[in-house]
Parts: sequence; C-alpha cells; structure tokens
Amino acid sequence: MDVKPTGQACGAVVTGIDLSGPLPPRIAADIRAAWLQHHVLVFPGQRMDDDDLERFTIAFGGFGEDPFIAPIPGRKHVIAVARAADETSPIFAETWHSDWSFQARPPAGTCLYGLVIPPTGGDTLFANQHLALEQMPDALRARIEGRIAIHSAQRAYAPDGFYGEGDKGRSMTIRPADSARATQLHPLIRPHPETGRPGLFGTFGYIIGIEGMADADATELLLELYAWQGREAFQYRHKWEAGMLVMWDNRSVLHAATGGYAGHARLLHRTTIAAA
Repeated sequence: MDVKPTGQACGAVVTGIDLSGPLPPRIAADIRAAWLQHHVLVFPGQRMDDDDLERFTIAFGGFGEDPFIAPIPGRKHVIAVARAADETSPIFAETWHSDWSFQARPPAGTCLYGLVIPPTGGDTLFANQHLALEQMPDALRARIEGRIAIHSAQRAYAPDGFYGEGDKGRSMTIRPADSARATQLHPLIRPHPETGRPGLFGTFGYIIGIEGMADADATELLLELYAWQGREAFQYRHKWEAGMLVMWDNRSVLHAATGGYAGHARLLHRTTIAAA
C-alpha cells in the first residue's frame, strides 16, 4: 500500500491495494491511520460493487444513519448521488457542509464510489477545518471560542426547505419531513474524537443559530465564519474518475459538490461510517 499526499491542504492518494475483497486487519489499521492523518483518502482504479462498498464501510465503524434520502433498491445503507444528463434542478449539496452534523452522533466519515463520471466538471471540494482554525485571525477566533452551535436539517429537508416539497425534477429520491426541524447542539470548536486535534465543526446551512446569541448576530457571525472556512488555502479539489473510491473524515473537513457537467449524467454510490 502506497500513500501519496495530494500536495494540497488535505488528502492523499492510496494505491497498491484491492478493495474488492475483505481487508486484513493490518491493512485496515494502516488505512485508518492514513485517513486520520490526511482526512481525505482517494483509492483510484477500484472494481467495487455494493457488497464491497458496504464491507469497506463496516471495516471502519459500521453504518451511519442516513435520513431524508432514500437508499437504492435492495439496500438499507447505500444512497445514489445521481444526476441525469437533462436535469435542470440545482446541483445537490453545492454548499459547504459536514454530513448530517445535525445528528446527536454525526457520522465519522463518508465513502463515495464513482460509477458514471462526466468527462468534465463535477469536482468535489474539501476544506480542512483544522487548518481553518489554526490560521484563523485572533479577533474571529475570540468571537467563536466556547460558543455552542445549534444544528438542524430544517433549511434543507423540512417540507418548506431547499430540498422540500417545492424541489422538482430531481433524480435523487429525497424525502423531506417535519422531523428535519429538530435541533442538536455541538461546539463550534472541538477536539477530534480520535486524534484530539482541535478543529471547527459544522458550518452555516446545517447550523441555524448560536446558543445565547440573537438570531441576526448569529447569522452575521456564521456567514463570516462560512467565508473563512472555505478559503482556497484550506481546500483540496478532487477530480473524479470511474472506479474511484473516496473516504473522508466529517470531523476534520467540510465538503461541497460542484457542477459544470450539464448534458452529462453522473452517478456515485455513498455510505456513511458511524461515529466511534
């Protein structure tokens, strides 16, 4: 197994390993160590079916809970991130986020496997939230130190949310629900559960407020923070190929989809890794 850093703010490419069979414990431990170090791992040239994807996910902690999006037929834990060639709805997940940060125990990681990849566009952006905190101006850090964020899925998945009842013509099977209005508290700055390295957790979108702060003031601060968290200096831009598996650490990075492939279909299969 060879691990080569991307040279960007996070991420590494892993070669010399076949993920289509069971992982020996030593190899799984090496992958986990690389994942914790680099936050995003890219495994090119893999031939995986959904059984392989599920087995890989289980090796790193089991399945996370994936609300609001229907799994593919015959599976409970595999979601299709899909877009038809003629689809005109807004790009799914085109803003910075950490997957399901509104849960009490958000997933530790996400696995995404490329099946149908357009010839252009469709990159995924990652933003290293350890670096974002370490390089943050003192004045901004002082404003968020000790603050508790209020997370919720309501802006996205409530019936009146962005992916709610008014969202039409989408390939993905999104299931909005009033349960998306529930809230969950997480600190804006927290140590990584495994490495202990401090980082920012979550961002505007799934964060709808800050405990003890007026809504207008919280929104102003969260938007300023959002602009900082996604700066290019903290980014890794991932370019997809068919047969490529990417796993990322939701506790360390934000991610965002991009477009630029109008007229081409795109299909990836996704699982989440449960929190330890």
